[in-house]
Amino acid sequence: MDNKKVAVVMSTYNGEKFVKEQLDSILNQTYKNIEIIVRDDGSKDNTINIIKEYMKKYSNIKLYEGENLGFIQSFFELLKLADADYYAYADQDDIWMANKIELAVKSLNKLDDNKPNMAFGNSDYYDENMKFLSSGSKNKKFTFLTALFACVTQGMTMTVNKTTRNMIIENMPKSCFFHDWWTYLLCIGLGNVAYDDQTVVKYRRRKENATSEGQGYFRLLIWRIKNLLFKDGMRDIKQQMINFKDYYYYQLSDENKEILKLFSNEDYNFLIALKKVFYPKKIRNNLIDDFMIRIIFLIGVL
Repeated sequence: MDNKKVAVVMSTYNGEKFVKEQLDSILNQTYKNIEIIVRDDGSKDNTINIIKEYMKKYSNIKLYEGENLGFIQSFFELLKLADADYYAYADQDDIWMANKIELAVKSLNKLDDNKPNMAFGNSDYYDENMKFLSSGSKNKKFTFLTALFACVTQGMTMTVNKTTRNMIIENMPKSCFFHDWWTYLLCIGLGNVAYDDQTVVKYRRRKENATSEGQGYFRLLIWRIKNLLFKDGMRDIKQQMINFKDYYYYQLSDENKEILKLFSNEDYNFLIALKKVFYPKKIRNNLIDDFMIRIIFLIGVL
């Protein structure tokens, strides 16, 4: 039980500048029964050659070279390629704390392995040169309802069990906002989520990052308006809910069935919109965010 194999699944793309630091931090984990599975998503730089050099020194690294699928599908492909007891998502440009996997394994070992389970921690934010920017929030609250509208965890802090991996690859989502959000929904809806508020990742923030986390609330707010309201982001969130309902509705608790049924309603109806607007429980943890999402319900964007 204490020596379960962990597959660290890493998707790379033109990561020559930072991938060495990330590989070193994974190889230096206090928990040793790990295998690093890398899928390169069509890099044009020296990333593949760097990984091959590491493979000459370390027998627990495997590399798969593929066509460019985008990071979401690349991570899902990685889950198919890996075979282990637990699975940890890894980005190519972060740095892991030495005890990251050890903490996750201890948490997951306490849970019913027949259910989809996740363990995650916090990250601190650093700039491209690994200069400290800010600490991540340690006050993470989560319910199935809030998980429909926000992913409070980040993929690079997640470790999941084999049941989670099997459920993902057996019902590969037709559409999801991010791979880690889909994983989080699955675990919180049908299994368990274990949270440790320790910082387990130094999260390198670059202009290429998919979101604006760690760069201040108002910058994040601008990103949300730009990408969620004006780039079909809300539609993608709704479609993610619809897909989740198609796959897993009948496995949910009665309460969560009603929540999913209400908020995944496909056609705009003013009375249903009002029911969403005045829903008595928190939909987003932040007060401003919660108010904004209710306005979005009222105008029919989501």
